[in-house]
Amino acid sequence: MIIPFKKARTNIKQFTGKLSHDGFRQIFDHIDQLSIKKGVDKMGIDRFINQCAYLAAGSGAIAGTGGIITMVVGMPVDFVNLITQQFRVTMAIMYYNKGNYQIGFDEFMGLVATSFKVEAGVAMSKTMMEGIAEKLLLAFGVRTAERLVPVIGAVIGGTANYMFVKRMAEKVKDLYPGGRVLQVS
Repeated sequence: MIIPFKKARTNIKQFTGKLSHDGFRQIFDHIDQLSIKKGVDKMGIDRFINQCAYLAAGSGAIAGTGGIITMVVGMPVDFVNLITQQFRVTMAIMYYNKGNYQIGFDEFMGLVATSFKVEAGVAMSKTMMEGIAEKLLLAFGVRTAERLVPVIGAVIGGTANYMFVKRMAEKVKDLYPGGRVLQVS
């Protein structure tokens, strides 16, 4: 029993290392910051956050729909989508409060780290990035066993993703206060 646990722990460490080294940057670079600005300007910050939460809920529900079969294929996609939606929400809040939609990776990851209660120094460190990856994996992994049951897993996966995005949005809002008033067209 101890050997499989050690192997799983090693695999998780390797995955968090890879995620923190390349994954966050790739996700960040593939997000269209201008579309986030337009979305916040059009819908307002709260409706934009809700939209992102629903998108995260959708992938969570799909990953849990068929039990273990869809979970194996859907979990990686769901995980990337959950991170993407959380990044979009964080960028939206930063834009809403700053008025500038162009956000640098280091500034962005500093706020993400703070929202996950990870110590953020002056420079981005590998340890800080790995800490964020570990916290995301823990939050995501807690729901994995519950997703094994078809249909119920969809409800749990969708609800958990939705609540995760909404809770993190509130944390980011608290850490990045002082929003400005945007005109909603």
